[in-house]
Amino acid sequence: MDLQLQGKTAFVSGSTQGIGFAIASALAAEGVRVIVNGRSPERVDQAVARLRTEHPGADHTGLVADFAAPDDVARLLDGLGEVDILVNNVGLFGLAEFAAITDEEWARYLDVNVMSGVRLSRHVLTGMRERGWGRLIFISSESGVNVPADMVHYGVTKAAMVALGNGLAKLTRGTAVTVNTVLGGPTYSDGVAATVEAIADAQSAPVDAIKNAIIGQDGTTLLQRFIDPTEIAHLVAYLASPLASATNGAALRADGGVLTAML
Repeated sequence: MDLQLQGKTAFVSGSTQGIGFAIASALAAEGVRVIVNGRSPERVDQAVARLRTEHPGADHTGLVADFAAPDDVARLLDGLGEVDILVNNVGLFGLAEFAAITDEEWARYLDVNVMSGVRLSRHVLTGMRERGWGRLIFISSESGVNVPADMVHYGVTKAAMVALGNGLAKLTRGTAVTVNTVLGGPTYSDGVAATVEAIADAQSAPVDAIKNAIIGQDGTTLLQRFIDPTEIAHLVAYLASPLASATNGAALRADGGVLTAML
């Protein structure tokens, strides 16, 4: 299917690996010029080189910035020109007991997971509205709807992303700009893979057995396996396209059936 994205420019935050890179790759495959982002110059350079090799024909580039560092964010915004597609993907993730989460940790999660999207969206939305076309996409999580007891801080930030996307969509009335949110589920990203492999090594067990045990313990996923990052990326690529023009202000699930309620 031609998603009619040839010649567009996209910025994907947190995109040197995992879901972010899968999204960058999916967009690049549709002819989008992608600007990737990461904290490490080496990782950014590697991601850019990989995109250029796998999807030649567009001048893919990268911007180095740690969204927990205000000076980095300021430099990134200074260097980020007009984009047609913004994917707010960067985020922190971690297990923690609620009583042990300090104010500083709450602030860090809110700054990276929520304020990154606020700052980037504020930077590009005016231009999109003036040009009459654009796509803002937030990568949230099913944890923003069904907040886990051992990740309350994470779940709260993901819920805030849904609210932010819904509110910003109301600013696009009368234009061809859309703002949508993707609710991802348990995904076999690079970080998850490293954790699973470490557990498997410690227990002298096959990696697939550990993967199945983790998903089996959850008991609610209809997919009954981890989601592949490309499965999130396919939905994002569609939402980024002109074909998704009637979808705006929505939170769409790519969660593997973790959220089983009708609404």
